[in-house]
Amino acid sequence: MNNSIYPCIWCNHNAREMADFYCNTFPDTKISGENPVVVMLEMFGQKLMLLNGGDIFKPNPSISLMFLTMSESEVETIWEKFIAEGESMMPLDEYPFSPNYGWVQDKYGVSWQLYTARDESHIIQKLVPTLMFTGAQNGKATEAANLYTSLFPNSVMRGIMHYDASSGESETSVQHGEFLINDYLLMMMDSSLEHKFNFSEGVSLVVECDYQEEIDNYWNVLTSNGGEESMCGWLKDQFGISWQIVPAQLDEWMKKSSKVMEEVLKMKKPDIRILKETAESTI
Repeated sequence: MNNSIYPCIWCNHNAREMADFYCNTFPDTKISGENPVVVMLEMFGQKLMLLNGGDIFKPNPSISLMFLTMSESEVETIWEKFIAEGESMMPLDEYPFSPNYGWVQDKYGVSWQLYTARDESHIIQKLVPTLMFTGAQNGKATEAANLYTSLFPNSVMRGIMHYDASSGESETSVQHGEFLINDYLLMMMDSSLEHKFNFSEGVSLVVECDYQEEIDNYWNVLTSNGGEESMCGWLKDQFGISWQIVPAQLDEWMKKSSKVMEEVLKMKKPDIRILKETAESTI
């Protein structure tokens, strides 16, 4: 598993409150770093960023977080904590694909799929961002996965299951798919149902890069064909999914100098040389 790719949840100035809630909800979860803007969680050895961005954006089910375990009782315990002030999207129950599964939106609007696996070998990653392609993006899950696996190194399609004829969905659409980008697992699905949400900055994917060439390549490909540049390393790709393409050393540099953040705020695509020189000039 690659820990340089991870999800980010946009929070309404309550990142620490959310972090405490998740630490009390999930096993093997702790706060690994904190500043006024960001709280970093370590969940099962994986990173999850909580960003204090205000009320501009909100998470929605277009990107949910799939939690995989072998323990039915673990799923039930987490479900009870989430459903207390949350909302059920698929009730906790036995399904053909899992003996104990439920899809729940917690009190902060974050969607979680709690999945009990039948075989431990199926769990290569405990927490998996899951992309739902809806509205104008419905039917594009495979296209997106092909783009990402061609862009990132150490990437592969793990499998795609299409809808059957009785589902009411197109038989070319994805009911469930899995792929790795640089050894980080993502899942995907298409849905033609009338959803009132689509991809947004509410949940984004962070990619930490060691070299400027990496940043340039990811940035150029993901902003092409209708993608959009934003500020401070943020962009939207052609499917509307938000990415943060950032230097891996950014947090270290910001700790050295507040001027590094001043430079970041001026940039769209990050410039490693300028940020590194700014950090080192204050030592």
